[in-house]
Amino acid sequence: MNQRREADVLPFPQAPEAVELRHLRSFVAVAEELNYTRAAERLHLSRPALSRQISHLERLVGVQLLRRTTHHVELTVAGEALLERAHALLGDIDAAIRTTQAVGGQLVGRVARLWDPIVDRFNAQAGIEPTRAAFEAMHAQFDPPDGITATPVVAGGVSSLVLAGDGESPLSILFVHGGAHVMGSAFGFRHLAGAFAATTGSAVLVPDYRLAPEHTFPADLDDVRASFEWLLDQGPDPSQTAIVAESSGAVLALGLLLARRDAGEPMPGRLALLCPWLDLTWPYPYPSPDLERAVAHMREWTNLYLDGHPIDDPLLDAMVADLRGLPPTLVQAATGDGLLDETRGLVEHATSSGLEAHLELYPTDVHGFQMFWSFLPEAADAIARAAHFCRTGQPLPDEPDTP
Repeated sequence: MNQRREADVLPFPQAPEAVELRHLRSFVAVAEELNYTRAAERLHLSRPALSRQISHLERLVGVQLLRRTTHHVELTVAGEALLERAHALLGDIDAAIRTTQAVGGQLVGRVARLWDPIVDRFNAQAGIEPTRAAFEAMHAQFDPPDGITATPVVAGGVSSLVLAGDGESPLSILFVHGGAHVMGSAFGFRHLAGAFAATTGSAVLVPDYRLAPEHTFPADLDDVRASFEWLLDQGPDPSQTAIVAESSGAVLALGLLLARRDAGEPMPGRLALLCPWLDLTWPYPYPSPDLERAVAHMREWTNLYLDGHPIDDPLLDAMVADLRGLPPTLVQAATGDGLLDETRGLVEHATSSGLEAHLELYPTDVHGFQMFWSFLPEAADAIARAAHFCRTGQPLPDEPDTP
């Protein structure tokens, strides 16, 4: 017994400090699925990124954990030993995080409270103006990053804002805001557009396009087209420009690109869609009666926006459009968003059309979560990755390549 007690206090080598939770989660997923493709889909990773994480973990621990062939994956004895302990470790960590969030208050709860006044006005059928005012009031709680200024301009006859930092920031990004075609403004979205100005080092043009029901389709699309033409008139190489569109702004961004392609006009070099909302029929299931009433109200406003225009017009519905010839596209979505299936469908349609399209998923339930970059870590990460894509035309890898 004494010998055992002495043995218990002998120092045991610590695990390599470079082992991270993502390595263990990746290993557990592959060990449970015994299939890299299914495990990658489960983790919302690309298959090469998952393979790199497993290889990195094996190098760190110094043993082979999985035997891999072209058609078969199996655990080694060392892998079986790690799997049991990794399950327990990850379970304890997840429980600790849940407890911490319950005590400290979840950030997503703060987001929900920000949205509450807008949803309340939907449910009360308060009308467009009070709902617009609540939407603007929510955005007004946030400012652009330090060092970013907003300058009013008239871009192709469209009142707009340019968000830029100090010095000579080249104007190369068009930002198309969301708001379901009835809400939103360049001023309201200046904090999100400003975040792109700060992270890309470019000046960002935000057109204050006309809204429904006062102005029906295609008034908003005409405004976006005119403002982008004005941006190009300022001298940037079109191939070095980017369009960023948030939520319903994706309809206008895609319509702009399709119209320019069909007219043989120069195209921007890349497109970033942030939580795109495309389906004007609002077919989404919602778990609460309050949200269902809000959606029913939005359907009424959508009908006013269309004013009898065919809903299957390719300029309004990218899912029926031929997307060939459009620029490389990055699509970001929240894993808990009711629009996720639609977003996946868009990426699949784009890929089948030969378009280079990349999908990034973020673990949050919040549609338009990028708006909350000032306090939501997932949003700050998403903007940094979208900014990299706007600069380079390439998505950031899921993890750095390891030697």
